[in-house]
Amino acid sequence: MASDPDAPGPFRHHPELDTSKIRTVPVGERSNKVTSRIFAGLSAPGASFGDFLESLPEVLEADSFKAVAKGISGAASSGAGVLWMLGGHTIKTGLAPLFIRMMDRGAAAFFAGNGSVAIHDYEVARWGATSEDVEAGLEEGLFGMAEESGREINEAIKEGAAEGLGFGESLGRALSHRDDLAAPDQSLLLQAYRRGVPVSIHAAMGCEIVHQHPSADGAAIGDCSLRDFRRLAGWLPSIHEGGVVLNLGSAVVMPEVFLKALTMARNVHEGRPREFLAADFDMIRHYRPWTNVVQRPTKTGGGEGFRITGHHEIMIPLLAWAVEEFLEDQLSDESGQG
Repeated sequence: MASDPDAPGPFRHHPELDTSKIRTVPVGERSNKVTSRIFAGLSAPGASFGDFLESLPEVLEADSFKAVAKGISGAASSGAGVLWMLGGHTIKTGLAPLFIRMMDRGAAAFFAGNGSVAIHDYEVARWGATSEDVEAGLEEGLFGMAEESGREINEAIKEGAAEGLGFGESLGRALSHRDDLAAPDQSLLLQAYRRGVPVSIHAAMGCEIVHQHPSADGAAIGDCSLRDFRRLAGWLPSIHEGGVVLNLGSAVVMPEVFLKALTMARNVHEGRPREFLAADFDMIRHYRPWTNVVQRPTKTGGGEGFRITGHHEIMIPLLAWAVEEFLEDQLSDESGQG
């Protein structure tokens, strides 16, 4: 049966809202999240990095970025611990010199990294180059098969295990004994070893190229890496009340390691550390860094948590410069008060 085109449609039984009854409020009575006073400024040609920081809009991640940098500089000034947890990408994008600088300014008291951190850093120190073309070597089964890298790193770990050393310590010491290094000043492992700053390396068996080599010794790797894990857990109370934890570019290994080490530290030290600043820097947002480094630790122990997204090779230099700037400001303030 054909429908009647003149019959009321299904929605004609529902009248439109009478807009004459809408209530409005004066703009002056409305609460605003943004005002013009927080807008970005423009620095004059030749302005300083401090001027750049001052020119950032006072909103969202610009505020978060400055809060993290101020947290690091504050911890450096007070002697609270600052932990830098690293993924391998931070080393192979050339950021080790900045980490070394942070050590020298007292803004880095402990480094922790996954296995790729150690491999990239060792190769840079030895030969001034790293990061091979994976696809080119994979076709013939030669990816990760560099003879010297596998042999030297595995030998250093075995020697370190025999002497009760940690993973990072073993490689730092091995590098310090060589006089044929291509880029010693750009090696985090070596420079941290010389300065007495711990670098813990947390191996994931089968995830690093040196595990492919005949010289790999699972017992030695596990022994050194477990020792580093326990040293990290033992050091963590240093971040209690005012310290900082940074996760830079590790999506899985370091967030998982940190959560377990934090649990161990709190178990032994009556719930400490607490009240620290935690921040994750990465190119994209991942579940584990946000949950295990930033959210859960600060929710259960107080403190502040931040997540800042951007390319490491841009964001980490900006962070290091900002820390330097705030440290200089603190020195100026102290000189003025004196």
